[in-house]
Amino acid sequence: MKLLIVVATRAEIAPFLSHFNLPDQPLMETADFDVLVTGVGMVATAFALGQHLDKNKYNRVLNVGIAGSFDRNISLGELVNVSADTFAELGAEDHESFIGIENLGFGKSTYQSTGNKNYNLKTVNAITVNKVHGNADSIAKTQALFAVQTESMEGAAVFYACSIQNISCIQIRAISNYVEPRNRNNWEIGLAVKNLNDWLLSKELSTI
Repeated sequence: MKLLIVVATRAEIAPFLSHFNLPDQPLMETADFDVLVTGVGMVATAFALGQHLDKNKYNRVLNVGIAGSFDRNISLGELVNVSADTFAELGAEDHESFIGIENLGFGKSTYQSTGNKNYNLKTVNAITVNKVHGNADSIAKTQALFAVQTESMEGAAVFYACSIQNISCIQIRAISNYVEPRNRNNWEIGLAVKNLNDWLLSKELSTI
């Protein structure tokens, strides 16, 4: 059994893929690890993992990508280790209040990392969203609801799929932007991608 690296887009780990001369296709297989490019969002991610996540083939999953940070103490470009990730929109509105799926009695919304190694990275809690935040009012409401530092569009879906299959999973994200009213001029996607790929290429993947 081996490691499966899961990423939403090829662009996020293009230098890593180029280093190993991997083809432009959704599932790339090597002797030591495989890479699955799922597409953006939790639905595409869940579908791709449903097709390819085989507990008889993989014993570890590494989810990587870029993310936004609510926490200004985290630097743009910095890598973080996501310890817990929540489906932020999974529930119901009750007038001005939000009722999470747990309180509705229909399941759970938060899933944890099951990797137990210290990667010398800041540990954070995250949310997974269908719509990244770029409005001051919705950002304030989200921060009031969830004590989290980062957001992505896929992380909780990966944790969920791995929990169902009982496969160890960690999630490493590089911060590309702060969660604020949308302003592309403040983004540092290039820096985040560079730092994420430098980290990946510095690792002995068999030890992750």
